[in-house]
Amino acid sequence: MKKLFLALLVLVAVFTIVACEDTPEEDVAVFNWNIGADPRTLDPGLNGASDGGDVINNTFEGLVREKNGQVLPGMASSWEVSGDGLTVTFNIREDAKWSDGSALTADDFVRSWLRAMDPRSLSEYSWIWDYTNVVGAYDFAGSASEDDAELDALAAAVGIQSLDDGAVFEVQLSTPTDWFISLMAFYHFMPVPAVASTDGEGQWAKVAATAISNGPFVLTEYTVGEGLKLEKNEHYWNAEDVGIDVINGFFIDLATTAYARYEADELDFLPSVPTSLIPGFMIASEEFYVFPLLGTYYVNFNLSGCDIGGPRDIGDRDNAIFCNENLRKALALSLDRVAITDALAAGQVPAGGFISPGFTDHNGEDFYENSKDDSDIVIDDGAYALAVTLFETAATELGMTVADLQTALGQKEYLYNTSEGHKQVAELMQGMWEENLGFTMGLGNEEWALFQATRTDGNFDLSRGGWLTDFMDPSGMIGIFTQGNAYNDPDYNNPLFEAKILEAQTATTSEDHFNALYDAHAIFMDDMPVFPIYHYNETLMVKGYVKGWARSVLGSIDFSSAYIEK
Repeated sequence: MKKLFLALLVLVAVFTIVACEDTPEEDVAVFNWNIGADPRTLDPGLNGASDGGDVINNTFEGLVREKNGQVLPGMASSWEVSGDGLTVTFNIREDAKWSDGSALTADDFVRSWLRAMDPRSLSEYSWIWDYTNVVGAYDFAGSASEDDAELDALAAAVGIQSLDDGAVFEVQLSTPTDWFISLMAFYHFMPVPAVASTDGEGQWAKVAATAISNGPFVLTEYTVGEGLKLEKNEHYWNAEDVGIDVINGFFIDLATTAYARYEADELDFLPSVPTSLIPGFMIASEEFYVFPLLGTYYVNFNLSGCDIGGPRDIGDRDNAIFCNENLRKALALSLDRVAITDALAAGQVPAGGFISPGFTDHNGEDFYENSKDDSDIVIDDGAYALAVTLFETAATELGMTVADLQTALGQKEYLYNTSEGHKQVAELMQGMWEENLGFTMGLGNEEWALFQATRTDGNFDLSRGGWLTDFMDPSGMIGIFTQGNAYNDPDYNNPLFEAKILEAQTATTSEDHFNALYDAHAIFMDDMPVFPIYHYNETLMVKGYVKGWARSVLGSIDFSSAYIEK
């Protein structure tokens, strides 16, 4: 009897242990976040997309962290700028660590920055170094050399160094740069561990065993096409303010599907919502948010081989008609941007120019207001008659009748990445072109990952484009349309435009900088390599019990101080 009693005690103990192990702790804060598309990479130095950027912003940290427009200390506890504005000194915090517990020093920033700008890394974002004005960065990042010795010499000449045994990171600038400190919050300038490889577009950052990071969270799981899991990084210097223990991230690209799961309480945070529901949310939902963004939604022409186009190889694709300036302008002017944004009903701003509202120039004036009339584009239907005239002129210049040109355009295609909102814009443009210019252009769509490659390769007639700036200066927007930039999707190539962009980069006064940018924008809008549709805003759905989350004025989501209050 005693043996039976003891056996029962053992069984009770075993089942009690199992039950405790299977039951999650009640005080574990779990957050369910729809990221959207499956990010192409999570490597800070290689990433170029907002979905990957949002994840990186929560797993890594740069010298500073920007929340709601406020620049806060990050890996640097403080910084100083010399009187002449040419030397910036960052003091690396003493408790800066990697997620494996090892020390993070200024040496990590030197190594990571050189890796990001190195042409051998093939980073699609290396162009951004042109706008940092870091001494030597322009020459190194833009080098076409394939000689390792030459590239190593260029790397050695870059004006960055680690001082005081890694406690200080010093940066030399070629000209005073007002936006430099805030730019340091951008993911491209975040450090990566020594094990980071560029293989597979930074595949190391998607593998839990190698995904060492330095931000508030660390990657612990990643399933391609499905989602990821982040857990609180106990070695993060500000871990005590991180209120979420586990983030379950989902890759749900379809807004209606994501919203259904949000309604079922399976998701706590949505980066976008179905466009048809937005008007109702704006009136009645306390969980719906709208934020303006410094960016523009636009359409690319394929200009490879044109007089203002570059040498991109587009095979046997025939884009000759889009080399005609009057045709490009006719297509741009025959759209009613107010009608498009009214149909979207999400508060977007119809775009008359490429630069969005929110950039202040040297006189304290909005760049948008001063440059929106650099072309004949109007935001409503007021340019329809001019569009018809330009269309007729284009037909003559192309040696066609109007009917011939209409037929030719009817055989072309506008390509966009799969999304309900993009589809709606495409169909609205298609209808306006049909009504105003008499042709029906075909529409095509591809999933995001494939679409990015198709657009970069120039395998399109017209394609959707969109750009959000990475720093508080208009050059962060139109600067992408220079030869060699990975985001110059139209393959635009005008030496006059490029000279003005370079003039703005090298200007030593704010007045000269902005005067050059105004000139560049005027040239750009006259050439019309792309045409703007609207200026972005951002819509979010967030459960009321999610507190303390933040966002950058540039759009990145930040959960470093978020918590769940149920």
